[in-house]
Amino acid sequence: MIAANNPNKKSWIEVDLLSEFPIQNIPFSIMKTSNGFAACTRIGNFVINLDVLNKNGFFSNLSLEIFSSEFLNDFLKLRKSVWRSVRNRISDLFDENNDELRSSDLNYSEYLFNIDEVKLTMPVKVGDYTDFYSSKEHATNVGTMFRDPNNALLPNWLHMPVGYHGRSSSIVLSETPINRPKGQYKKEDNDQPEFGPCRLLDFELEVAFITGEGKPLGQSISTKESEDYIFGLVLFNDWSARDIQKWEYVPLGPFLGKNFASSISPWIVTLDALEPFRVKGPIQEPNVLPYLEFEGNKNFDIKLEVSIQTSDFEKKVCASNFKYMYWNMAQQLSHHTVNGCNINAGDMMASGTISGPTSSSFGSMLELSWKGTKPIDMPDGSVRKFLLDNDIVKMTAFSSNNNYKIGFGSVRNKVLPAI
Repeated sequence: MIAANNPNKKSWIEVDLLSEFPIQNIPFSIMKTSNGFAACTRIGNFVINLDVLNKNGFFSNLSLEIFSSEFLNDFLKLRKSVWRSVRNRISDLFDENNDELRSSDLNYSEYLFNIDEVKLTMPVKVGDYTDFYSSKEHATNVGTMFRDPNNALLPNWLHMPVGYHGRSSSIVLSETPINRPKGQYKKEDNDQPEFGPCRLLDFELEVAFITGEGKPLGQSISTKESEDYIFGLVLFNDWSARDIQKWEYVPLGPFLGKNFASSISPWIVTLDALEPFRVKGPIQEPNVLPYLEFEGNKNFDIKLEVSIQTSDFEKKVCASNFKYMYWNMAQQLSHHTVNGCNINAGDMMASGTISGPTSSSFGSMLELSWKGTKPIDMPDGSVRKFLLDNDIVKMTAFSSNNNYKIGFGSVRNKVLPAI
């Protein structure tokens, strides 16, 4: 067992029994401080400044500057064994049976802050961003709506994790407002396109993994090695302008319909913290090519929800699960690098929309409203086919067992009118 995952551990920091941030979580992020930035973690409703602990000698094997950067990228360049030892060390320092930190000369106020007092910032500087298309249910739904229902999946889909290279500069943090994008679209009854604000704005419920430093250009990462290069996961909303996307995507795929914004939750939940929640994934038929074969359980039971909020109401519109993913993270990373593509610390790779087998588990408005033909009723009497200005989209995620719950917090963003 990974030491920090011990289900019997308790912290000397008070933690509510229903908290998604018990001592078994230990996620990572970046906090704004009076002197700049600092790496941080969270237990219960308290944020812990790791830079202060490091500079006072509580992580003797790390350089003094590793946790004082604006981003976690330098930490991500280290090996998985270091990530694990740091998380285990944090867990030990805050264990109820350990007085080492409490009996030190450090005052609590120097390193421990209530969550309401802290401003979290982007945890990593995203160098490259890849978006996969790995939910069979989602791909089938889209293929059914826009192509032949009897041949919903394109011929390559069952043979490899399909993906595309996206725009990293527009990945933003939770609570960042999203302006409705503008672009070209073509109405069904018109021969010529029009230009204007997107009419069919959508969310996409996704989970993204963040990588450590990969191998040199020309070398590949096998499925057996893949998880050694995955630091952790964040919730990911890949905003989509469906009308712009539909007009532009042939022949080269997503462009302006996607690159205007994607948003993430601020806490990176480590792969180690999710270890107890491994499950089998869907059966893959036909058999995959040898480089995509893997051993063990590579999917994770992470419950996902999406709500639409306004000033008057909140309505849950989706309940899905990360375990539904047909192509797992190990396969995605192996496929990404099989041609020798190199990855860097802080690269972000999103799952693609995560849809489940039932209509209530569809991970986008495109599917939930079935291309606008089945409007969703809202508590105030209004309906939604797609997102309206001033709607707030909130996504949450957690894993749970009989001992504790591991949560991601939320990614929450408000739609503002086009500029």
